[in-house]
Amino acid sequence: MKPNSRFVPCYLAVCVAMASSQALADVADTKVERLTVTGSRIVESLDEVPASITLITQQTIQDNLQVSSELQNLLSVAVPGMAASTGSTSNFGQTLRGRNVLVMIDGVPQDTPLRNGGLGIRTLDPASIERIEVVKGATSIWGNGAAGGVINYITKKPGQGAANIALTQSVQTSLVKTEDSLGYRTVISADGSLEQFSYVAKASQEKYGVQRDADGDILGLQYGLSDSKQRDLFVKLGYALTDSQRLQLTYNYYDSDQNADYMDMPGQIDLGGKTYAVPLPEGQSATGAPQGPEGNYNLMFKYENDELFANTALVLDAYEQKIDNVFFWSSSLANPEQGFNGGQSAILSEKRGLRSVLTTQLNFGDIDATLIYGLDLLEDVTSQPLLDGRIWVPQMDMGSQGAFLQSKWQLGDDWTLKAGARRESINVEVDDYQTLRLCRSAQTCSAPMAVTGGELDYDATTYNLGLRYHAGSAFSPYLSYSEGFEVPDLGLLLRTATVSDIGLIHSEASVIKNYEAGFSSQLQDLYLSLAVYRSTSELGTGSQLDTQTGIYRPVRAPQKIWGYELAAEYNFAEAWHISAGYGYTEGKDTENDVYLGARQISAPKLTTAVLYQPGNDLSVSLTWLHLFDRDRFEPNSEGLYSGDQGPIKSYDVVNLSASYQLGQWQLFAGIENLFNEDYFPARSQAFRYGTGYSVKGLGTNLNMGVTYRF
Repeated sequence: MKPNSRFVPCYLAVCVAMASSQALADVADTKVERLTVTGSRIVESLDEVPASITLITQQTIQDNLQVSSELQNLLSVAVPGMAASTGSTSNFGQTLRGRNVLVMIDGVPQDTPLRNGGLGIRTLDPASIERIEVVKGATSIWGNGAAGGVINYITKKPGQGAANIALTQSVQTSLVKTEDSLGYRTVISADGSLEQFSYVAKASQEKYGVQRDADGDILGLQYGLSDSKQRDLFVKLGYALTDSQRLQLTYNYYDSDQNADYMDMPGQIDLGGKTYAVPLPEGQSATGAPQGPEGNYNLMFKYENDELFANTALVLDAYEQKIDNVFFWSSSLANPEQGFNGGQSAILSEKRGLRSVLTTQLNFGDIDATLIYGLDLLEDVTSQPLLDGRIWVPQMDMGSQGAFLQSKWQLGDDWTLKAGARRESINVEVDDYQTLRLCRSAQTCSAPMAVTGGELDYDATTYNLGLRYHAGSAFSPYLSYSEGFEVPDLGLLLRTATVSDIGLIHSEASVIKNYEAGFSSQLQDLYLSLAVYRSTSELGTGSQLDTQTGIYRPVRAPQKIWGYELAAEYNFAEAWHISAGYGYTEGKDTENDVYLGARQISAPKLTTAVLYQPGNDLSVSLTWLHLFDRDRFEPNSEGLYSGDQGPIKSYDVVNLSASYQLGQWQLFAGIENLFNEDYFPARSQAFRYGTGYSVKGLGTNLNMGVTYRF
């Protein structure tokens, strides 16, 4: 069951499908509103958007929850162009079209771009999400961080009636070896509407037992889920001032920690080994503090006025966010001179922001025009200290202002033209600091550097232009050009500085230029889409091993990334739906004419789903993810790979889920990795930053439970 890439076209013809898994089945269904608010920051039909957008509906989210609550898994199956799941709590290396993606909750950014820790995807429980909108390709409409696109979690809306209450209880266990693998998940939710007032409230807790691979061994602990616990509290309160004015207050608290009494047995893929965990010897305790977010929260206030003045609406968002993400204990953070045999870091970030969007409708005879304009303000204070008191990344104080104007022109019944611009101004202040002396061994240490701080200023104007033809559903082509603005991972650059002044650090921002062409087609029960893209940047960021210090240092160089995505969905009977999606991405450092590593470029990916729904009561879904080979680099003289350049060998993961509605009860079950595939996930195969990444994928795992609606 491992098709060679040359057989992909044949496979597609047989399936009559290429889609973003179940998500596309939902999108193509005429009963589902194909609307987005993320592409242009207003509600609009997908048929009007000259870009590639994937909508992941509530039904798809619920089906995925029957197998796993991990959002990385859902996105890797549902979104062509997104790297396959990392198989861990971290989304480090899970890029979109080879570039960083901006993760948001209702338009509020969740990433920490000043020191990107790769933890933005797991920021709330999926039970709080109504749908997910994924805009692919660089976009200036949302500002810094959206070089590869945007993932926007749209949270739950209140239902009809005064009180809709639901309780979900499920259990999970390994089917390879059940010992100590039992876990549970509990979700209680309530929502409703009372005249002008509405509310949504949800609390969830999930506890994992140990996670085991196909051999029954416990997965390595670095970024792992074994013996971890996740908690989420979500509250949304709404009040209608008038028919055209609304207030909304949203609060979300999320934390996760791993408190496992195990230790890793390191292995190296190049030597045929794997990293797995074993129980700690009696009397010995785990080193360091539990890893995971220690109480991340979002507080959001929204004001909407549909009739601010003539033909103009206003949406105003004010938000505050606090992030405290604790990483794993690492011996690479040692300094024997000061008595440290290792260390543990945490990314601390506090954001306060204000986003305003004004929408004005105009009419010029046969031309309908929409102007979308506003101002985004953000303050972000980020640092990365070690828990022992050492400062690894100094505090960075950022102020950002972004003004934008987006226009949409409906030219008759057949053409939609979009054009816009954004002016971004960012200022970052850093005090004087000293880089850490870090030792991978007694003989391999970095040299500390005293660095003079100061201010870094970034200013750019980015543009976008797109045209879509939609005379009929049979063929709707589009062309687009869009630019994104991205400040590099400053924390990474500062902590590895080898110069005496931050003004000498190669910290220039990049403008990413994205060119795209594609089409969508609805032919009765068959839905097809194609997107071809190419993006360039003057300065991307890679890494290279410094053999003298054992530290990976950033490398800034021009980059070119290209690829394509195919998608389709077919309803070949009233109860049967089949869908699939294929994505290919490749990229190069154009200055040195070398391929980019797996931190950015994922191996080609094929996803397929078969959905059986004979009625409103029963639903059965089978999904298959196939990752193809990618081997672009040569090993060193000892036969070992470094950095993110390890070869990726193909593997398959098949998941099965089913649910049955019985009155107020819903019974469900799901099996992850149905055939117990013995494999290393793509990141484990490619990353050679240490033995902590040499962890195999999850073996066959069962999740089953029940939901009762009061």
